[in-house]
Amino acid sequence: MATCTHLDQIEFLEPAGEVVGCEECMKTGDRWVHLRLCQSCGSIRCCDSSPNQHASKHAHESGHPIARSVQPGEDWSWCYVDEVMFRVTRQ
Repeated sequence: MATCTHLDQIEFLEPAGEVVGCEECMKTGDRWVHLRLCQSCGSIRCCDSSPNQHASKHAHESGHPIARSVQPGEDWSWCYVDEVMFRVTRQ
């Protein structure tokens, strides 16, 4: 079973205010499917099902490995480096 080796980099960030959309797509007027929150810096970007895949691009360009879904009802995270989905619980 694959595991994430970057758990020590999670900042447990929350969106700053109401989540309205992908920061990059809104600049260019593009659309997105689902949104992800970078757990290193808090930026909101679109998922890999979206045309621009900004969350993946952000992870690879910035070196920030983990993003979590900010879709209502979803509570999972994804490590772009280890390519593994997981749930994080605070202790």
